[in-house]
Amino acid sequence: MPFSFSKKIAIDLGTANSLVYVVGEGIVLDEPTVVAVSVTDGKVLAVGKDAQSMLGRTPGNIKASKPMRDGVIADYAVTEAMLKYFLRKVGAYGLFKPEVMICVPAGVTQVERRAVLGAAIEAGARNAYLIEEPLAAAIGAGVPIAEPSGNMILDMGGGASEAAVISLGGVVTFKSVRVAGNKIDEAIMKWARRKHNLVIGEQTAEHVKIKIGSAMPVPHEETIEVTGRDSIAGLPRQVTVSSTDVFEAIREPLGKIIQMLKTVMEEVPPELSSDIIDKGIVMSGGTAMLRGFDRLITQETGVPAFVAEDSQRCVIKGIGIAIENLDVYRNSLKH
Repeated sequence: MPFSFSKKIAIDLGTANSLVYVVGEGIVLDEPTVVAVSVTDGKVLAVGKDAQSMLGRTPGNIKASKPMRDGVIADYAVTEAMLKYFLRKVGAYGLFKPEVMICVPAGVTQVERRAVLGAAIEAGARNAYLIEEPLAAAIGAGVPIAEPSGNMILDMGGGASEAAVISLGGVVTFKSVRVAGNKIDEAIMKWARRKHNLVIGEQTAEHVKIKIGSAMPVPHEETIEVTGRDSIAGLPRQVTVSSTDVFEAIREPLGKIIQMLKTVMEEVPPELSSDIIDKGIVMSGGTAMLRGFDRLITQETGVPAFVAEDSQRCVIKGIGIAIENLDVYRNSLKH
């Protein structure tokens, strides 16, 4: 391998979390995709964990925002500032500009693609490459993507869920739906408001989902105490939420993900369909860790589904492998 002074950096710009991988060092950064900006002059005040702690708590002159929405850039300037922060934090500045690879959803438009590449170059990258998220997830999950057989991946992050069939190093067919972890959290927030007149925040809803959430009915009821604001009296109040409540609350968003998955399966060429039935559906992303979700997918589609090892990090690992072996994966990349 020729010696290179410039670092090779993989970035997974997620709606909820962003991860940075440096070739030779591994994952060096895993922070929430949140940026705190000064309203008066637009200056970035904090990024990641520091900015997340400000969410919902900021004074009028500071705005804590999430620059990625549903898996794509919603605020270009803020995303660029965040990329700059990441590159600086991993020591990629100096004489030699880094090579950077960023993943994008399979369905992004040419305009969105250019926006990501532009933001990376503006942030200080020497070269920037894009890889489609389902491909990165498949590489990271150890799926042999170059083979002429079909592999199905369902990648579910914070903002979007994508199902793709991959063969010969490329995406044969895919669908994405802007329903994933965030929409599941929102469903819990809406349920609390409708059922208990209780207003709870995103972080509380996510905590409930992680602790007692399940995609299938659980044999033993679990409960958790949830504190929020009474929407009528306006005062703090605590209610007990059960796992059955959460199961009911999140059925709709899960149903949308499964519907999208079925649509992809209907479009798969028959030669690849039998491969998928044999190999099953590989699930990756943070939302794949929702208890019982693999069983629900198997029940609804008739195809075995299983969660990839270290599913939350499949995408970043895949981007890291791809940038480290650029020559091997060059044909699979987006330009």
